[in-house]
Amino acid sequence: MAQRNDKNGDPEVLGVPPSLDPASAEARTLRKETTPELEALRQSQARKGASTDPAQILDRSIYHLWETINDLEQIQPDRVEHFRVSIFGSSRIQKGDPIYDEVKKLSHNLAHLGVDIVTGGGPGLMEAANSGAVEGQRHKRSRSFGLAIHLDAEEGVNTFVDKVFKHRTFFSRLHHFVRLSSAFIVMPGGIGTCLELYMVWQLLQVKHIKQHPLILVGNMWYGLIEWMKENMEQRNLVSPLDMSIVTVVASGAEAIPLIKNALEKFHEGKANGGQRAAGTRRPKKR
Repeated sequence: MAQRNDKNGDPEVLGVPPSLDPASAEARTLRKETTPELEALRQSQARKGASTDPAQILDRSIYHLWETINDLEQIQPDRVEHFRVSIFGSSRIQKGDPIYDEVKKLSHNLAHLGVDIVTGGGPGLMEAANSGAVEGQRHKRSRSFGLAIHLDAEEGVNTFVDKVFKHRTFFSRLHHFVRLSSAFIVMPGGIGTCLELYMVWQLLQVKHIKQHPLILVGNMWYGLIEWMKENMEQRNLVSPLDMSIVTVVASGAEAIPLIKNALEKFHEGKANGGQRAAGTRRPKKR
């Protein structure tokens, strides 16, 4: 999260787009645009004799919302009590596909280790992961989470989720994935899966999160890595260190030892009081 600079808060420093700064030219242009809801607000304001444009109030409110998020970031839990793995993958791969069965088996084995499973809560590979997690639970030590978002193309939350968190925006959902998870497994998927992959990858690159394995499973990812090496690394757009952040394996079975190793380190760190929630930083010494 962007750090606050002063009490007034510069929108750019806080990560607020210029359009959300009420004083910006872009905001003034946007206020000329309208929607039925905005016009209804304007008419209500006019009847009350108020001179302030509702669009300006909305701009200011959104800006202050970013400030609030930055403030709340400072009071997140200091330590992680449960090791959780987010499994990303396509909603379009259905039961009967070998990849569906592979994800279900992977999740089953991880849950049997006592690992919580986190998905987007939808159909396809998300359903496979949640289903495997439920079947692999041992004495209810692990849980199956779904971070759902409403999409017209999807049917809603699958029936294998123990705990559902509903999100209206991809921003909050992606942030929630990061907050909950100690490791990330990326199965075959499309644009949404790539969005999740690249967000986590960049957070690891800039060290906003640390020591969180990012594992890509499946042959499709080898082509992406080769393309990035040829078109990005050779032009110094990314470094070899950036590329080393991810681990690519051919199957879910190969991902399990990597998660086991991270789980052992997690428990060691927890015993030493060193495990911290993703995105939290130790307070600066004064």
